[in-house]
Amino acid sequence: MKLTEIFGTEKPVIGMVHLDPLPGSPKNELSMESIVENAVRDATRLETGGVDGIMIENFGDAPFYPDDVPKHTVASMTRAGSAIAQSVSLPVGINVLRNDPIAAVSVAAAVDASYVRVNVHTGARVTDQGVIEGIAHKTMRLRERLDSDVSVFADIDVKHSAPLASGEFTAESFADQTERGLADATIVTGTGTGHATDIDTLHAAVNTREQRGLETPILVGSGVTPDSIGEILSIADGAIVGTSIKEGGSTTAPVAVDRVRELVEQANEQRGPNNP
Repeated sequence: MKLTEIFGTEKPVIGMVHLDPLPGSPKNELSMESIVENAVRDATRLETGGVDGIMIENFGDAPFYPDDVPKHTVASMTRAGSAIAQSVSLPVGINVLRNDPIAAVSVAAAVDASYVRVNVHTGARVTDQGVIEGIAHKTMRLRERLDSDVSVFADIDVKHSAPLASGEFTAESFADQTERGLADATIVTGTGTGHATDIDTLHAAVNTREQRGLETPILVGSGVTPDSIGEILSIADGAIVGTSIKEGGSTTAPVAVDRVRELVEQANEQRGPNNP
């Protein structure tokens, strides 16, 4: 898969819409109408700032269900995703935390989103929700049943988790993700939200891809800032950014257009003057 097929540009910058706590979650205080209004506000600010795509995530729903969110969460994310898709012209993605790819693909198909993020696609990880096992076999079959062309962006060594078995990033885990799990793109992250992605790990992923003769795009999924995006895009095929483009650099704050523009300008320094 080529990212240009989704985003229309090389090395896309994807901005996060972190949804407020949804109805039914412990920290929910807003009406669904207000949640949608805030989500559309952030999405339009991201588009104004110049990002190439948007990822919607139920970030406010902590503590997260490990692998099967309630139906009301699916309904709420569908409503928010539909409103955003109708408000912007950018490709939209869905991530249902902590790891419900079945819900993500279902929401994506309903709102005509272009891609989903799956935190644990293959293998197993130890998380604060317990042990989470990948269900690539179910995710990819559901995509076929829905006759959907939504792309699956899958994390390697996802943040806020550790491998079930001892060991670090391996060529085998990357190959399993892409060759056996059929992921369309791979995401490399730091240890937590907003934490910088280790450049050596990023290089290892790229080198493994080349050694295996694969063409799977590799994106960085955490800790992207105006200062780091140039180096990141010199290695990776794209970046997903949330915290650094919020007001005051706070993950739960509204998107700040000036911060988005600053980051995109730095990205364009690396991508070149012909970037759309």
